[in-house]
Amino acid sequence: MTRPVSKSDWHPASWQSLVAQQQPSYPDKAALERAIGDLSRLPPIVTSWEVEALKEQIARAQRGETFVLQGGDCAESFDDCTSESIVDKLKILLQMSLVMLYGLKKPVVRVGRMAGQYAKPRSADTETRDGVSLPSFRGDLVNRQPFTADDRVPNPDLMLRGSERSALTLNFVRSLIDGGFADLHHPEYWDLDWVGHSKMADQYHEIVGAISNSLDFLESISGRALHQTQRADIYAGHEGLHLSYEQAQTRFLEHRKRWYNLTTLFPWIGMRTAQIDGAHVEYFRGIANPMGIKIGSGMTVEWLQNLLRVLNPNNEPGRISLIHRFGAKAIEKDLPPLITAVRETGSPVLWICDPMHGNTESTADGTKTRRFDNIVSELETAFQVHESMGSYLGGVHLELTGENVTECTGGARGLTDGDLARAYKSSVDPRLNYEQAMEVAMRIAGVAQASGSSR
Repeated sequence: MTRPVSKSDWHPASWQSLVAQQQPSYPDKAALERAIGDLSRLPPIVTSWEVEALKEQIARAQRGETFVLQGGDCAESFDDCTSESIVDKLKILLQMSLVMLYGLKKPVVRVGRMAGQYAKPRSADTETRDGVSLPSFRGDLVNRQPFTADDRVPNPDLMLRGSERSALTLNFVRSLIDGGFADLHHPEYWDLDWVGHSKMADQYHEIVGAISNSLDFLESISGRALHQTQRADIYAGHEGLHLSYEQAQTRFLEHRKRWYNLTTLFPWIGMRTAQIDGAHVEYFRGIANPMGIKIGSGMTVEWLQNLLRVLNPNNEPGRISLIHRFGAKAIEKDLPPLITAVRETGSPVLWICDPMHGNTESTADGTKTRRFDNIVSELETAFQVHESMGSYLGGVHLELTGENVTECTGGARGLTDGDLARAYKSSVDPRLNYEQAMEVAMRIAGVAQASGSSR
């Protein structure tokens, strides 16, 4: 057991004495304090038992025993907190994990970008349209998207709305899982419309049939049901960006002698807020949750080693996941030095590839998109680089949706720039649609097998 951060060493509000990047400026400080106080008294969204269960799963992934699939919306919307939207997210995660389980021959840990992904970093504090400047939209946890003065003023009461919707989302997910929605005996429950018309439909049905037949065989010869196949845990994670929100439900649990962020199971730090002497690193160092750190081409060897020293001083297994996002053109050059740097620290980490953020580009008319070929290329190169260096790529981090959107070009249907306007729904970053996401899952299963990474 590693030494936990004690009550005297750290406090959830200690970050407030440091420079905090990407934080909203609330004009009504008294209202902010009231909202934080109200949040701190609400029941937590997750429990420490769930946090520790995920940490053990990540520790297993670090040892190459499992693979982590993390996916969901770039930014959740309060309006999308509906049963249909949540079910569609579960379906695509379950379908992808089924394909990957079949190809990788190992368990898949599912972490949804959900139940709290309501805040987003911005490139600038203000947005200007037709000569009018207003605060940037920072997600539903902070302000509203319409370009009006009233909507763009940061409102601390939105943190309460975000907490409520996060709890509703996660409780519905738990109810579905406990009710048998994720039973591997019935993957037909998960079918989305794509199965009926996709070029990959036949391959998917072959995988479903093979798994069902294998389960029937094993249960026949054993004479009992395989209970681990009757449910599939879905964990939740979000970027721990809005520090007041994260602070409000960070609690010291006497029976564990540790501080826990109970707004989510798996918070992560973005590169924009990963300053070694900044407020986010100060906050994250005190919590016991497993955590992700986004790293890219701007991350230096010294910076990364210092982050590991501060955030995982005792080299605790399961604590740190490094989510790399270089872009298809840069990954082969920029990833190897960081793999070497981490190995020198002795810190166990889970390497996860995020092939989305480094491949964002804009069309001629300014629409943000991502090319499917670049996404797949970065993934394939990531597997190759890790294998060549004796490392293990143990996860993937994707922005995706269960809807039939047209936000990323390419894929089996050959979407072009001309298709983007047809069903572009994201308010922030472009997402893979359900068909593109399934194609990525099939590529991962195939590439990992071919490279020998499914050890």
